[in-house]
Amino acid sequence: MSPKDRNFVIGGIVVALIIAFLAPFLASTNPDGLESAAEKLAPNPEPEPAFESPLPDYTLPTLGEESSIGGAIAIILGTLVVFALAYGVAEILKRQNGQ
Repeated sequence: MSPKDRNFVIGGIVVALIIAFLAPFLASTNPDGLESAAEKLAPNPEPEPAFESPLPDYTLPTLGEESSIGGAIAIILGTLVVFALAYGVAEILKRQNGQ
């Protein structure tokens, strides 16, 4: 990877992490349109999930449901996991193509 490309990737990660950190503090507490419509049309409780998410609703259960800092940490962790997966897939594809 050239230094120019490396700097571009690092810059993108930094911007993504800044957005991930600020998102819980800037997000509205009101439900979005789709969630609001679903509550009005089908007031039945949600079915049990097939498996429990490690970070449900972008929170860390140990820090509580309403913790903005817990939400920021959860989103940052999710961002880093997605980046790591994407980077891993790119490396596998690069090796398969013989580069």
